Amino acid sequence: MEVVHTPVLLEECLKYLSPLGEPYEKNAFMIDSTLGEGGHSYAFLERYPNLSVLGLDADPSIQEKARERLSVFSGRMRFYNGWFTDFYRNYPEDMPMPHLILFDLGISTYHYEKSGRGFSFLRDERLDMRLDPESSKTAADLVNTLKEKELADMIYLYAQEKFSRKIASAIVRARESGKIFSSKALAEIIYEAVPPKYRHEKIHPATRTFQALRIAVNSELKNLPAALTGAFDVLETGGKMGVITFHSLEDRIVKNYFRNLAKECVCPSEYPSCVCGGKPCAEILTKKPVCASEKELELNSPSRSAKLRVIRKSADAKARHKMGIAGVGL
Repeated sequence: MEVVHTPVLLEECLKYLSPLGEPYEKNAFMIDSTLGEGGHSYAFLERYPNLSVLGLDADPSIQEKARERLSVFSGRMRFYNGWFTDFYRNYPEDMPMPHLILFDLGISTYHYEKSGRGFSFLRDERLDMRLDPESSKTAADLVNTLKEKELADMIYLYAQEKFSRKIASAIVRARESGKIFSSKALAEIIYEAVPPKYRHEKIHPATRTFQALRIAVNSELKNLPAALTGAFDVLETGGKMGVITFHSLEDRIVKNYFRNLAKECVCPSEYPSCVCGGKPCAEILTKKPVCASEKELELNSPSRSAKLRVIRKSADAKARHKMGIAGVGL
């Protein structure tokens, strides 16, 4: 079968999330929270014969590709179609607690090149951007219905685009002549909206706006804190969780959450006594984020912005989560 996505930081994930030694010696269980085409899961199953994997994905079309690819591991591979936030919030009672959890928060190359949903401005496709095709709002809905200020704020918040107001204004003007339904049409509007000098920088001027729309359509940043807390709560004590991020907003959420799990106490200074447990809930295994090697950068350009952070669970964190003081916000 054809595979179009190359998993990032693969060797680093295999190293830091290795299911060797205690408590993983027999029947280790891993959840791949963002299965995609199954690249990470395939490598883990191939290298570690004591491991079984459950793969989660909200997109049934890409999950079918993963099913075919991973069929050689049929006895050790299971699948769940749905959002990881929902899965961890309603973790099945009959399922064992995982020893390993991996999140790869990047968008698969498959979605850019094969899905036909307008993730890329390099093709003229319908402006959709939904990872789950059953979700309600599309990118076209946002582009054609949000007020100018709402558009500008979204583009700035989710992509830190310095020309967000110019772009939003141009979109609103353009839709007066007819609704915007194609990725190419939107990219051209953005290209004309920004200053000429900005059009010829390293990245296309539409890149950040398309990122912002994708994040908004799929509620990526809104869902991430709940997904992290839910995943950590079901992780086996002694188990490891790794998260690969691709932009500063989501990396900040992960960094702050991991940092606060590793603190002895995260209670506000005005609290008369500790209510969070008073001891670290996790050990940070990557003191600095792990980035791609020079070799990987040459072979797989999407890895240039990837960062991997890994923790090992040492204690339950539900008290911190219930108090809302785990530090997972933007």
